[in-house]
Amino acid sequence: MGKKEKYQELAENVVAMVGGKDNVSFFTHCITRLRFNLKDRSLVKMEEIENLANVVGVQQSGEQLQIIIGQEVGDAYKLICEKSGLEARAAINENLDKEPGKKDLTAKGIGSAILNSLSGCLTPIIPILIVSAMFKTLTAVFGPNMLNIMPETSNLYILFNFSGDAAFYFLPVAVGYTSAKKFGVNPVLGILMGAILIHPTLSGIAESGEAFTVFGIPCLAQNYTSSIFPAILSVWVMSYIERFFNRYTPSVLKPVFAPFLTIFVMLPVSLCILGPAGHFLGKYISEFFLWMGNSGGIAKILAIAIVAALWQYLVMTGMHWLLIATTMVVMAETGQESFVLASSCSAFTVGGMCLGAFLRQKDGKKKSLSLSYIVAQIIGGITEPGLYGIGLRYKKPLLGMMAGGFAGGLYAGITNLTAYQIVPVGNFLSLLDFVGGHNMNFINGIIAAVIAFAVAAIVTYLLGLDEKNLAD
Repeated sequence: MGKKEKYQELAENVVAMVGGKDNVSFFTHCITRLRFNLKDRSLVKMEEIENLANVVGVQQSGEQLQIIIGQEVGDAYKLICEKSGLEARAAINENLDKEPGKKDLTAKGIGSAILNSLSGCLTPIIPILIVSAMFKTLTAVFGPNMLNIMPETSNLYILFNFSGDAAFYFLPVAVGYTSAKKFGVNPVLGILMGAILIHPTLSGIAESGEAFTVFGIPCLAQNYTSSIFPAILSVWVMSYIERFFNRYTPSVLKPVFAPFLTIFVMLPVSLCILGPAGHFLGKYISEFFLWMGNSGGIAKILAIAIVAALWQYLVMTGMHWLLIATTMVVMAETGQESFVLASSCSAFTVGGMCLGAFLRQKDGKKKSLSLSYIVAQIIGGITEPGLYGIGLRYKKPLLGMMAGGFAGGLYAGITNLTAYQIVPVGNFLSLLDFVGGHNMNFINGIIAAVIAFAVAAIVTYLLGLDEKNLAD
């Protein structure tokens, strides 16, 4: 069966099931999920969506509906766009005179909006982080610290090194683009905003400490290379500025003056207010993470173990993006991180949980599904099938998953496991996070993953499964 035929039913029906095209304010996808931002959540037909072919699960997070597909989510997304006409900027720009929908201003609603925004801005940059990590891994493995095949002065080592660094150096440009797609801004204006933030002249002013003003307004210049929050905040505010000028600029002048006036207004707003605020936010949150990573002792060990035990729950709620965003800042500043990424062994708890269920199950079809979930996690890096097909279905295995995460995190904390790059996937490649320091660090990363997998499998097997659910 071709990919078009495989997702035909989904593409033909899912938009109607989320309330129709007019109910969608934003539509995109991440590594495994379709993400719909909706105006009216009451119109969603959850059960009907769950029953569609090739849908692994459905989750509501604030105003965003997440439909879990798996690794082929990109193919499903393209087919839905073809069938419905939805695109990543969807209804948010279809009518610039349209007033924004009613916002949920409760603490929960605001929190969900922040997490959804972080997810929408950061998920699309995962491929460049993976590429960066692979190049840095090559320099670590073949460079003087391990195999010593490539000297630091060789052209190949220099090439791989600056190719790996490029993703972090130009992060504001990439985030400017992805944030623009998320907030409905012209993407090239998002790129320009990110480029302004890292222009060498501004960086030079920040380094020299000389006084600088923007239209007479004092500017606390900062070096924004490798930053995330200044670009996200700037493009978010720019979405309102651009909408204003698109609405009130005469049509004959709009192509030239709407984008120019948008950036013109954003220069003082971004460079004097949002940039320093985002820099401050990233700096002090990252310093907290650095403090946690360097604190040592039982507090750090337990903190890592607890984060590892709860990681999959953080993923389900989207809260993990707050940690990942800060980890990117820490990694860009110091080249290593030993708190959040030390808990990445928790991904293997899903595979272990599924193995425990596999050993307990008697039905051949269910055993086959459990085995496929293990492969999906270890090879494909997709944890949702196991999480929803085993964990949330039978409930007890979730305790096994948490026990595995705690045990793996405990070992990671005791051995001071340190990450030297970010490979934001949940499969065996995530172990490359720990390449770059001494060889034992990489070995400890493997051991932590094995412990997490094994403990999750054993505890899940011992707790057993509810036989009533096996017949469902």
